[in-house]
Amino acid sequence: MENYRKLTEKEVATLVVYGCSADNWSNVAVDPEFTPQYVTNVHFSGTIKLGKFDKVFEMDGGFRKHSGLYNCCLHNCTIGDDVFIENIHNYMANYDVGKGTYIENTNLIVVDGKTTFGNGVRVPVMNETGGREVPIYDFLSAPLAYILTLYRHRPQMIENLQKMIDDYSESISSDRGKIGENVEIINCGRIKNVRIGDCSSIKGVSNLKNGSINSNAKAPVHIGSGVKCTDFIICSGVSISDSTLVSTCFIGQGCIMDKHYSALDSLFFSNCQGMHGEATAIFAGPYTVSHHKSSLLIAGMFSFLNAGSGSNQSNHMYKLGPIHQGIVERGSKTTSDSYILWPAKIGTFTLVMGRHTSHSDTTDLPFSYLIENGTESYLIPGVNLRSVGTVRDAQKWPKRDNRTDDLKLDPINFNLLSPYTIQKMYKGIAVLENLKKISGETTEIFTYQNCKIKHSSLKKGIQFYRTAIFKFLGNSLISRIQKENPTTFKELQQKLRSETQIGVGDWIDLSGLIVPKGEMEKMLTDIENNTLTLTDTRGRLEEMHNEYYNYEWTWAQQKLEEYWGKPITTIGKEDLIAFIELWKESVVRLDNMLYEDAKKEFNLNSKIGFGVDGDEEQKHKDFENVRGTFEKNPFVNEVLNHIERKTALANTVIEQINRL
Repeated sequence: MENYRKLTEKEVATLVVYGCSADNWSNVAVDPEFTPQYVTNVHFSGTIKLGKFDKVFEMDGGFRKHSGLYNCCLHNCTIGDDVFIENIHNYMANYDVGKGTYIENTNLIVVDGKTTFGNGVRVPVMNETGGREVPIYDFLSAPLAYILTLYRHRPQMIENLQKMIDDYSESISSDRGKIGENVEIINCGRIKNVRIGDCSSIKGVSNLKNGSINSNAKAPVHIGSGVKCTDFIICSGVSISDSTLVSTCFIGQGCIMDKHYSALDSLFFSNCQGMHGEATAIFAGPYTVSHHKSSLLIAGMFSFLNAGSGSNQSNHMYKLGPIHQGIVERGSKTTSDSYILWPAKIGTFTLVMGRHTSHSDTTDLPFSYLIENGTESYLIPGVNLRSVGTVRDAQKWPKRDNRTDDLKLDPINFNLLSPYTIQKMYKGIAVLENLKKISGETTEIFTYQNCKIKHSSLKKGIQFYRTAIFKFLGNSLISRIQKENPTTFKELQQKLRSETQIGVGDWIDLSGLIVPKGEMEKMLTDIENNTLTLTDTRGRLEEMHNEYYNYEWTWAQQKLEEYWGKPITTIGKEDLIAFIELWKESVVRLDNMLYEDAKKEFNLNSKIGFGVDGDEEQKHKDFENVRGTFEKNPFVNEVLNHIERKTALANTVIEQINRL
């Protein structure tokens, strides 16, 4: 509301009768429709603007409260229409409060001097002693933070990005705070230098200091009892409760933190979950999940991680301090009581079991098991490709996207197989073949990057990787054929040629965003040359995400041409049909392995503890009533249906090619 008027003498007299006072009544302006009967025991100082109070709030149990101001001290505040404020035990200063907001029983709400509300705060991620500080701001994304964290070999680019974020922080700095519309603030302690977005629910918090709560009507933020947050940005759709402690952190969209979680000097991006445990100086990319007590994530970079109970890492070897770091690439899992001594690098979709102190680097052997055997780390390459858990994870992540905001800050690629993971498999085959060549066919145990690999595991790893490569290339080829839907074979040959050269070469995972490395390098050069703004940079990242499948086909086309040994515009029908048959065989082989892996969940060992006081028949019945039967399990049925669908698809596409 823009038009205000002065209080009339009668209104001032009424307010005084109602126990109100002011340093100077002439500094109090009100809505033209303001009436004083809903203002009681309030002291005004500084410049005050008040709206009208018509709304009645319906409370739990049917109790009703009329909007208005009761038992509080307000200094330099603008109060919107239909606001309820009662029992501010200390005072409220330098805030603009949006309409329909409800504030009750809170100690202190204040902006003290000029503040950026958490924007520009440096988070010493991954290295506790500094060197990788990331300045946080309202629109920080996981890919941008990835660049700021890891690309310190391009200092000019880093400096330009940091300056842009600092300029943004300065542009939104103010000595006045904002509490948005339809906010609830109830039974809270101290709130200082905090900007609070629309529809936030803040109940029972202990302390909020120097931060932004970027809530909105489509993705409200909930902050609950006992929570303490200092130097923070909380994005839309976040829930934090149960005495969780947050200090110097960015909390991305859709994150959940509760059950006494402790987060220090860390970045959390979309849909992370932290409960019971602790995080210190971590880069938690999308879907980093830690649910258990005694779990510590420290000085590492993670994404799509499932941390088991008691998972732990160490960044301190008691020499030069906590200076070591580690990277666990997307999709990995750590089992209960697993331990990794940094520095180390764990490849994509790897299961880590046991204690590992040998500083392994398994990035070129993805989808593996890293298992402790005695005091040594044993690697089983590619075996995770046949795990039902891996496929189940890939299926569940899109379904568990908590983001309801129209603006998604993190562009996320959920694909299990992509140029990023498949290129690693090509490298993995080369690594394993080279080990075999150097050490000889008769070697029983191979050594690679401080890990041991058994001869049988090496041979199977090569087979796993080749099967997955054929599956991915076949997926990409069939999608292209179906997309183009040609009428002649010559037209098909021409349309299989990619319209762009973007995508050739290495690919990287920018913490959820899978892109060609060359495109990312071009963007970084533009940032170095000061030709991109922060908004432009966000736009470029989004554009790369949207163009993923076009870029993917460019990469896949090159690999297919290498396989055929000729350009894709010269392939014959027999080449295409033979490869589609190979794709069908690979898909069915992997699905059959998943089927056999799922069957293990229904064997006799899995039934231990069922039907405890009965005979063998009762054990089986108890198990079936709780877990169901193998034949009726939804995942098992989906695997069988997948085999049927893909077989039918292969036959349909082969028919289509033969008709051309």
